[in-house]
Amino acid sequence: MSLFLSPKKPTAGGLIWGAGPVFLLPTGTDKLLSARKWGAGPAAVGLVVNGPWTMGMLANHIWSFAGDDKRQDINNTFLQPFVAYTWPSAWTVSVQSESTYNWDDEQWSIPINFNVSKLVRFGQLPVALVGSVGYWVESPTNGPEGWRFRLQANIVLPKSVFSH
Repeated sequence: MSLFLSPKKPTAGGLIWGAGPVFLLPTGTDKLLSARKWGAGPAAVGLVVNGPWTMGMLANHIWSFAGDDKRQDINNTFLQPFVAYTWPSAWTVSVQSESTYNWDDEQWSIPINFNVSKLVRFGQLPVALVGSVGYWVESPTNGPEGWRFRLQANIVLPKSVFSH
């Protein structure tokens, strides 16, 4: 979970940014998929919107501080560079990565993802429908390999929900 504090308006150069903490909560229910650790660290995001283009980076670093002593401690940096192009018809294409560097094992996990999304409405509720294909260009020993696919739906909360 990341929390960001951000200025109300972009900088004079158009940069929208935020900084704050990131928290790792041991919410996983599968022993093979959960780190079973509590963690925290700094997080930051920055992006620029230039016409139909959006470019930026999300980053954080998490250190574990509690949890299952039998599990490896966490000392990971996460980097998510992204670039997207949006048409007036609300179709968007983007490319991004969700790269992680494990400082203890000195190993990268680097997928490159290509996404297509469309903003639609279900009644008054705006929803982004997303299809994605990606490829692991780097992964740790016994890590993921090859292609990855993703389908998702994201509820888009309008600004008016938070302006009270």
